Amino acid sequence: MARILVVDDSRTTRKILRKMLENRGHEVVDEAANGEEAVAKYKEIKPDLTTLDITMPVLDGIGALKQIIDFDSNAKVIMVTAAGQKHKVMEAMKANAAEFITKPLLEEEVMERIDRVLQKAND
Repeated sequence: MARILVVDDSRTTRKILRKMLENRGHEVVDEAANGEEAVAKYKEIKPDLTTLDITMPVLDGIGALKQIIDFDSNAKVIMVTAAGQKHKVMEAMKANAAEFITKPLLEEEVMERIDRVLQKAND
């Protein structure tokens, strides 16, 4: 199973994602509450996959995504977005996000997208 970094400024969202991932046998290796922490932790841990909220303080998800991809062009990053942020999703996809998930988080959708990204990485 995958080693995953969960990034969201909402402690509740991090907790929900952690539970979903661990229920499916994945290991949440760390969490971050903003983009700056996310980039630092990514460089330190080099997880198999990162979930990254788009709207966060200090450094937003798009900025963090760009820095992570600059550091590791093979990074697998799934963006987490609130409904109605279509322009942000397009920007993230252009910056090489692997996939995106919309809040509220539905376990089946989250796991389907995570499995798809991990499958592609193993093909």
